[in-house]
Amino acid sequence: MRIGVLGTGGVAQTMATAWSKAGREVTLGSRDPGSKSLEVLVRPLADVVAGADVAVNATPGADSLDTLIAIGAPSFAGKVLTDVANANTPSFELVYPNSSLGEKLQDALPSAHVVKTMNTAAMTVLTDPASLGPSSVFLSGNDANAKATVAGLLADLGWAEDAIIDLGDITTARGVEHYFLLFAALMQAGGPNFNIRVVR
Repeated sequence: MRIGVLGTGGVAQTMATAWSKAGREVTLGSRDPGSKSLEVLVRPLADVVAGADVAVNATPGADSLDTLIAIGAPSFAGKVLTDVANANTPSFELVYPNSSLGEKLQDALPSAHVVKTMNTAAMTVLTDPASLGPSSVFLSGNDANAKATVAGLLADLGWAEDAIIDLGDITTARGVEHYFLLFAALMQAGGPNFNIRVVR
């Protein structure tokens, strides 16, 4: 499976490294790929989407909607689009307080299968769940097959099946996105090495 990660920042590079180690073919997407010198192949954003089986949005969340719309809705037609971005301002305010980036992307790219995931912990934790005790990771999306595909990619990173919780359709993405407010407070109080666990 070819994974195209849109973005070249720390989150994108952390995911690319982890999935590469799991045997996946990963390419990073950039507006200016010639300016990047990374261990993972970097290509223009549109080329990365075109060549990917699964596209992953790891662009800055406040700018993600405009960035992906500029690539063009037809480029995402029929593709799984995994959205891991948190749309917040530099002062930790939500960009979409009454909605979510996941919902906005699904509306703007109606032929894509948007799946929201990997929002409730630092990416270093989410790509290495064994670094902590048992915890949870979440899926939101309208397409069951797309969520199954993303669950498989989470399994590649070490997530057990019973740790992956399907929240429902894409409207549930606002729950995990808005959790960012608590995440930011917890991180400031004690650092980034934590996650949450659903206990029943």
